[in-house]
Amino acid sequence: MKQIYQPIYWSYRASGGLWYWARRRFTAVGLCALGTFLVTGAVGMDIESSVTYQFFALLLALLLFAFGCSFFFRAKFSATRQLPRVGTAGQPLHYTVTVKNLTAQQQTGLTLLEDFADPRPAFEDWLAFQLAEGKRVRPFRVAQKRRQNPFRLADWKTAEIAPLRPQGEAEARVEILPLRRGILSFAGVTIARPDPLGLFRSFVKVPVPQKILILPKRYPLPSIKLPGALRYQEGGVALATNVGSSDEFVALRDYRPGDPLRHIHWRSWAKIGKPIVKEYEDEFFVRHALVLDTFDAEPNSEILEAAVSIAASFACALVTQESLLDLLFVGNQSYCFTAGRGLAHADQLLEILAAVQHCPDKKFATLEHLVLNHVSVVSGCICVLQRWDEARRKFIERLKELGVPLLVLIIVPAGGGLSGAGGPLVDAPGTLHVLELGKLEEGLRKL
Repeated sequence: MKQIYQPIYWSYRASGGLWYWARRRFTAVGLCALGTFLVTGAVGMDIESSVTYQFFALLLALLLFAFGCSFFFRAKFSATRQLPRVGTAGQPLHYTVTVKNLTAQQQTGLTLLEDFADPRPAFEDWLAFQLAEGKRVRPFRVAQKRRQNPFRLADWKTAEIAPLRPQGEAEARVEILPLRRGILSFAGVTIARPDPLGLFRSFVKVPVPQKILILPKRYPLPSIKLPGALRYQEGGVALATNVGSSDEFVALRDYRPGDPLRHIHWRSWAKIGKPIVKEYEDEFFVRHALVLDTFDAEPNSEILEAAVSIAASFACALVTQESLLDLLFVGNQSYCFTAGRGLAHADQLLEILAAVQHCPDKKFATLEHLVLNHVSVVSGCICVLQRWDEARRKFIERLKELGVPLLVLIIVPAGGGLSGAGGPLVDAPGTLHVLELGKLEEGLRKL
């Protein structure tokens, strides 16, 4: 199998690299000239019955002149990139790059291009995606669309640089469009100058390695009355960071390691000679579990990306409320991260979600075990599932038997619906919501 796909993979790498080089090296006018050159070269083969070869010769001369001019650009520059801490998938990212002219000559007509780390995948990753895509898209079906290249992490635009005096500096405002969550790596920047005809760019590369974390895409959520009510939380004020429904003084007791200094009763310490602290009533507050289904054997799955985006949307909405939120999912191991009431912020949950990967080598029972061990402390569960089958149906029914209020969101492919052995959750109207790819925002508005 691998031997069959190896030539296709190398042709993919070669064609992708060639197109990337052409887009950066040629200006828009230059690409038009190059395309016309190729067409006239194919059409003008018969020089006796057509004069097209004359245009071919003219374009060849212009392109060779433009290419030759690129060898005369020998300037030196330094660059400093001022990146924000994080970006968001699907939203333009703006920042500045300070470019310094290290020569004794003025430099004009310059543009700046970002150099990203090579996005082309290893053969194993590429093959896994192609096999998964082959199963999803039936041959000779025009209506079925193939997914966009999942390995392309960002789109870029050229940025203009103001004329640089000798040893002078200028700031270029750069805009890129992150396409996927995760780490976006920069290798450097390229300072470009077009030839006198404006067809071909000369390059000077400046290494500026840097990285930025791209957060998941989020969707606006309506005002949702989430399931669950106040629950007793063992640990009380210490767990809630002194924010809860009850902060009533109960008694005095001896100091124990870990007690907050703000609870020390100073008068009693002065009288007795040892630390005494004030004890407060236990805390009762709302605590939700956000359960993320990561069990998908398909790499770079659109459904997993949608599930992460929906979980990120709820994380931002819930952490701003007066409640705790526990994010539960399975990766290399089982994870539980708690945010809200001073324990963590929504940004920290988003950074965690930005790194979530699919989990092909574990069973769904791993997530079920994690949630059931944690369910005694939560007021309700929000479950984001990638499909509806027998295992997930039993998991939801088990939570219902335990009396846990639920909001279940199931993501299905475009044009699909609930399928598999699960069947509908007929005994819980309003609990289960089906969200279709391509219509996620519309489906979330109806919650």
